[in-house]
Amino acid sequence: MATLLGLTPHQKAALVVVSGLPAPPGVGGVIVQGWNRDAPRPPGTLVFVDQEGGKVKTFPRLPPRSSARAMRSGAAAFASGRATGVALRAADADVDLAPVLDLPDGPLGSRQFRSPSFGVAFARGLAAGGAGACAKHFPGLGSLPFSTDEHPYVRGRVREADLAPYRSAIEGDVPCVMVGHGVYPSFGPRRATLEPRSYRLLRELGFEGVAITDSLDVVRGHATEWAVAAARAGADLLLFTSGKDAARAVRVLVPLARRGELDEHVRRVLRFRARLG
Repeated sequence: MATLLGLTPHQKAALVVVSGLPAPPGVGGVIVQGWNRDAPRPPGTLVFVDQEGGKVKTFPRLPPRSSARAMRSGAAAFASGRATGVALRAADADVDLAPVLDLPDGPLGSRQFRSPSFGVAFARGLAAGGAGACAKHFPGLGSLPFSTDEHPYVRGRVREADLAPYRSAIEGDVPCVMVGHGVYPSFGPRRATLEPRSYRLLRELGFEGVAITDSLDVVRGHATEWAVAAARAGADLLLFTSGKDAARAVRVLVPLARRGELDEHVRRVLRFRARLG
């Protein structure tokens, strides 16, 4: 609490932002991608990567050696997660934006595990290897006809089966959950990342860690508007692949920080950082 009280509004606003490289000063994290994995990283910030396996790997030569769909058992998934965690920490990466917990009938193909229990095992393996797991894409893309990476506005519905893997991951103490860009009319007309109901449901499941948005750069021109909307909806970390958009987001979040609207998010981010060392 003393650390929170010692922060300026600008520092609080920056701490809830995860930025692409090059990043503005003071952000809570940076996302490193395949094309800039060798670029300088700001000291003292959390490093996030997409190291799912298969074609989605920031570091092509590091584990996982296979795609999620190719893993045949929970034991194999755990071993793969542990090897990945060890390798990522050796590469100075802290958080893997994995596992994908969307059900096998979803639109992501080989990125989905044959059983979501394998994904939960992979998350436990990451922790055993020293890295943080970030389960995605809450509340589940299983009912969506297309990936939200391919279509800007994809509607679906929230099914009880989609939530079950997140319950298991939360019981397993997963420290981070990514809220996806699917549109669920029962939550409201906007993407799940911007709807308060998404974050209320996540907390109702017992989650006490950090909730991070999927990339808010997905549609150009909305970064600052969505930063404010997502923070007010309940997101603890706001993800941007563009450093310029991240800097703009920090500026528009400062007034919220002055009013104390970011304090609970900052508390969770500070706990998350302490947990990962």
